[in-house]
Amino acid sequence: MECTICFEPFKFPVTLHCGHTFCKECISKFWDGKEKEEVTVIQCPVCNYVYDKIPQLNRNVSLAELTEMVAAGSPVKRDVSTGGPVHTEPEELCGRHQKPLVIYCKKDRMCVCYECSVKECKGHDQILVVEERKHREEGLMRKSAEIKKQQEVAERCCLELKENMAKSKVSLQQTSQWVNTKFTQLMKVLAEKQEVTERFLEQQQEVTVLHAEERLAVLEERHKQLTALQEEISSLLSLPHCQLIQESRLIEVPQFSEVPADVTACVQEKLNPVTEVLSRISKLVCEDLERAVHVFEGQEKEGSPQDKRPILAVVPSPATSSYPAEKEGLSTYRCSLTFDPRTANAHLLLSQSNRRAEHLTSGPRQVNDDELRFDYTWQVLCFQSFTRGQHYWELEVSKPWAYVGVTYPNIPRKEKGKRSMVGMNELSWSLQLDERQLSAWHAGRKESVAGRLQLNTQRLRIGMLLDYEAGTLTYYGEGQVRLHAFHCVFSQPLFPACWIGEGVTVTLCGL
Repeated sequence: MECTICFEPFKFPVTLHCGHTFCKECISKFWDGKEKEEVTVIQCPVCNYVYDKIPQLNRNVSLAELTEMVAAGSPVKRDVSTGGPVHTEPEELCGRHQKPLVIYCKKDRMCVCYECSVKECKGHDQILVVEERKHREEGLMRKSAEIKKQQEVAERCCLELKENMAKSKVSLQQTSQWVNTKFTQLMKVLAEKQEVTERFLEQQQEVTVLHAEERLAVLEERHKQLTALQEEISSLLSLPHCQLIQESRLIEVPQFSEVPADVTACVQEKLNPVTEVLSRISKLVCEDLERAVHVFEGQEKEGSPQDKRPILAVVPSPATSSYPAEKEGLSTYRCSLTFDPRTANAHLLLSQSNRRAEHLTSGPRQVNDDELRFDYTWQVLCFQSFTRGQHYWELEVSKPWAYVGVTYPNIPRKEKGKRSMVGMNELSWSLQLDERQLSAWHAGRKESVAGRLQLNTQRLRIGMLLDYEAGTLTYYGEGQVRLHAFHCVFSQPLFPACWIGEGVTVTLCGL
């Protein structure tokens, strides 16, 4: 009943392969001492049986239970090498029998000694305390992992919210710059209105940032709470068995409501009356006057890309007054386009040398996986892209159920929902063709276009003129009547794009 190393009753007895039994702590320290003495041979202290490596020390359960029944207490344990007392955690004893609490009764939900387990808890579902602690620790670790995931989500939301706050500030500053640029092109009589508009934008920026900061404060407070829970779990793991078992039940993973991380300044609707006036005045000054001056300048000054001043509008401008455009020489800028089959959704069938796209009513066809393809959106892009110059193209639509426009190359292609559609994100611009109402779309914001399409039984022709340096995308209807114009500072390659409704065919017109 005694360890041959410390000569005291066994404390957590373990039996080696050679059959000799020692206290786990004693045999571990014995071998640790040999390692410090640089002795490479691992031997049994009694029979000198040699082991290739330190064996796994498994508890001798029967001998441990017998020792606990015999010993009501244990004398001071002494170090094998120094003979001094070894400090160990105080043993938790049964208040009635003064014996170690080594059994956990699941029915009574408490730790008991061996005698209690036989007499008081006979027939109850029982397990060793160390095993129950292991299960409870595993449960705590699972809860800790869930809390850690929530921490990571909160951290990502904080970062995303901060980034969006910065982008929102930049966007608002660009809008402010656009308004300033427009106002400075006009007469001084508009200065008062410019000041009023500026104050409005500043107030909107303050309100938008204030709301975002409130959400950020909520997320940061949530992160603090989760961190505190993690620290509480860490402290529980160091508690004695019974206390850990009791208090671990109080730990719960909190459930938080989602805090949106998007930051949007909704000023477009309120600014529409101002932007409409400014866009029309800008058109008179920057376009009509430019052409009028060019007539009498003749060849005295050759135009160059540097001489062209782009209209620095960040928001889509309302449609300018409709008028025939034959005199603008659109044919000079005509270009030839073809659809890119790598981008075509499985519902779209390309034909006529990739100039015709048809939305099949019979369902999707078999297509190869491609990172460029639109998986869920009925959409296709053209092979060609533009980074400079003026370009004009026309397309024919079999019936008005389509979106036609341009997009940057990094438009979402694998997402479900409207965000992948041309015009429904900040990366693209489009004109929605509908029998009842034409609509212009950018960044998911809709703008009604004056006038309706003149439908016939055969086709519907739409022309598009892109002036990259000037930052304009203009749409023309039948008879080259101007329908709408977007104004923006383009910064990436632009690809012509089409979203095609079911049963609709879109054909790219040749030169």
